[in-house]
Amino acid sequence: MLVIATAGHVDHGKSTLVRALTGMEPDRWAEERRRGMTIDLGFAWTALPSGGTVAFVDVPGHERFVTTMLAGAGSCPAAMIVVAADEGWHVQSGEHLAALDLLGVRHGLLVITRADLADPAPALAEARSRLRGTGLAAIPALAVSGVTGQGLPELVAALDRLAAELPPPAADGPVRLWVDRVFTITGVGVVVTGTLAAGTLRTGDTLHLDGEPVQVRGLQTLNTRADLVTATARVAVNLRGPVALSRGAALLTPDAWYLTTSADVRLSPGEPPKGDLLLHIGSAAVPTRIRPLGADTARLSFARALPLRVGDRALLRDPSRSDVHTGVVVLDVRPPALTRRGAAAARGAALTAAGAAPGAADLLRWHGLLSGADLTAMGVTAPPSPLPGDWHVDPEHWAGLRKALGETVAAAKDRRLTVEAATHLLGLPDRRLTRALVAPPLTVEAGVIGRRDLAPSPLPPQLRRAVDRLRAELADRPFQAPSARRLAELGLTGRALAAVERAGAVLVVTDGVVLLPEAPDQAAKRLRELSGPFTVSQARVALQTTRRVAVPLLEMLDRLGHTKRRDNESRTFAPVNGQI
Repeated sequence: MLVIATAGHVDHGKSTLVRALTGMEPDRWAEERRRGMTIDLGFAWTALPSGGTVAFVDVPGHERFVTTMLAGAGSCPAAMIVVAADEGWHVQSGEHLAALDLLGVRHGLLVITRADLADPAPALAEARSRLRGTGLAAIPALAVSGVTGQGLPELVAALDRLAAELPPPAADGPVRLWVDRVFTITGVGVVVTGTLAAGTLRTGDTLHLDGEPVQVRGLQTLNTRADLVTATARVAVNLRGPVALSRGAALLTPDAWYLTTSADVRLSPGEPPKGDLLLHIGSAAVPTRIRPLGADTARLSFARALPLRVGDRALLRDPSRSDVHTGVVVLDVRPPALTRRGAAAARGAALTAAGAAPGAADLLRWHGLLSGADLTAMGVTAPPSPLPGDWHVDPEHWAGLRKALGETVAAAKDRRLTVEAATHLLGLPDRRLTRALVAPPLTVEAGVIGRRDLAPSPLPPQLRRAVDRLRAELADRPFQAPSARRLAELGLTGRALAAVERAGAVLVVTDGVVLLPEAPDQAAKRLRELSGPFTVSQARVALQTTRRVAVPLLEMLDRLGHTKRRDNESRTFAPVNGQI
C-alpha cells in the first residue's frame, strides 16, 4: 500500500483532488465542509491499476493547524505537494515543503491543481524553483483539475509508479505505530488509527503503550477486517481493556524500543530555535528544552518519554512562530550526564567526530558496554561479539576493566575475590564478563579469582582436610547444607570458618548455611529447568534441599541477578543476558 500525505497552502484544492481520485469525502467533520477548509486529518483511498492501493492522509493547509499537518505527514513515506495554478506558491506551500524536507521525506509528486482555471506553467516553474536544493527537487510533476478530470488518469499512473519505486518497508521489523486518531465505538471499545511504517500487526498481539501492555483485539485496514496487517498500511487497531491515550502516543513492539526523556541530536544548518519548543516526530508534538553542545549538536530534554532510535528524524519548532524550525537527527538515546566543567563541549566534539550516522563502534565508545539487545533497541546493527552473553564492549573500556580487576584482586584480603564480589565491585551486569576478564597472572578456580604471583597463604592441613571432607559430602547433593553440629564436628566454626571463607574454599550463604563456592551457579542452572515462574517450594524440590537452605540461597540468587521476585510467592529468571 502507498500511503501519501498531501501538502500545500490552504484552499489550493488538496481535498478536492483527493475526493476526485477516490470518490470519498476526506473532510470528516461538518465544520470542515461548512468552512470549505480541512482542520483535522482526513483519510481516503482507492485502487491503483497495478492492483495495489493508495491511501491519502489529507492534512490541513492553514498555518494555525501546522501541528495537525505534521501529525499526519510525520509517518508517511511520501508526499503529494499541491499548488493551485491560479494562486501559485504561497507561504504554507513553503513551510510544508521545509517540514517535509527536514523530516527526510524524499519521495512524492508535485501536482498543479485547477489547471482548468489558469495556465499551470507559471505555477509549475515557480514550484520547481522552490523545490530546488531540497530532497524533493527531482519528484515528478503533473497538472490536473479535480473538477474537470483533466490529468487525473496520468496522476493515477504516476501514483502507481511511485508505489513501485518506494523502498520496501521492514515487514519483519519492530512496530512503532504513532497514533493519529483515537475514538470509542459502543460495544467495541477504544480504536486508534495510524500509519504502519514498519513491522506487522496481528490480532492477539501484545504491544506496549507508555511501558504498559495492551492487547490487539481486532484490526482493520481501509474499512476491511484483517487478522494481519503488514507495513506500509493505514490501520485501525481495536485495543482490549481500559486504555487512556491521545494523538501522539505510540504502540510499540515490547522490549524493542528505548524510551527516553533526553537525546543528543544533530541539528540542520542555521540558528537553532530557542525558548519553549515542540519536538514533532510521528504524530507526537512534545514540549522540549534544548541545550547546545556544539555548532550543530544539542541535547534535547522531553516533557515525556519517547521511543527513539539513532537515525530518527524529527522537527523542532517554536509554536509561536511557524517559520522558526529546524531538523533533528537523533545520535544517541542514552546520553551521559554532563556534570563536569567542559563536559558539554567534550560531548559536542565526540558527537561531531561520529559523523552523519553513528554506528555500534561509536555507541560503545560513548557507553563502554552494551548488550546486543541494547544496540538493536538504540537503532544500530549489533556486530558479532566474542564476549559471552552477546555483550559488546569498547576495546579501551575493556582494557580499563581488566586493569581494574587486577587492582581489585590485589587489594582484596588474601589477594582472592569471588567472581560475584568482583562483578559487584566492577559494576558489571553479568558474571560471565568478569570471568572473561580473567587473564594471566589472574586465575579463576571454583568461583574464586586469585593471582599466581600473589597467592594467599595455604590453609593449614587440618582446615584443608575439613574442606575436602565437606566437598566430598556435598558432591552428590550440593545444596544439602551441613547442620551446625556437623560443621562443629568438621572444625568449621568461628575463626576457622572465617579463614576458609576468606580463602574462597566455602560459601557462607547466611548464618548456619554453608555451601561450596560454585553453589549459586549450580543452583541457577538447575532452576532454569523449571518452566515459567517458580515458588520456594518448587525450588526446594528441584534443589533437593530444605527450606532453611532454599530461602537464603534464592535471596542470594536475587542479589546476584540470576532471579527476580515477581510477587510474594514466586520468582522468574533474569533476562537472557543474565543467564549462565
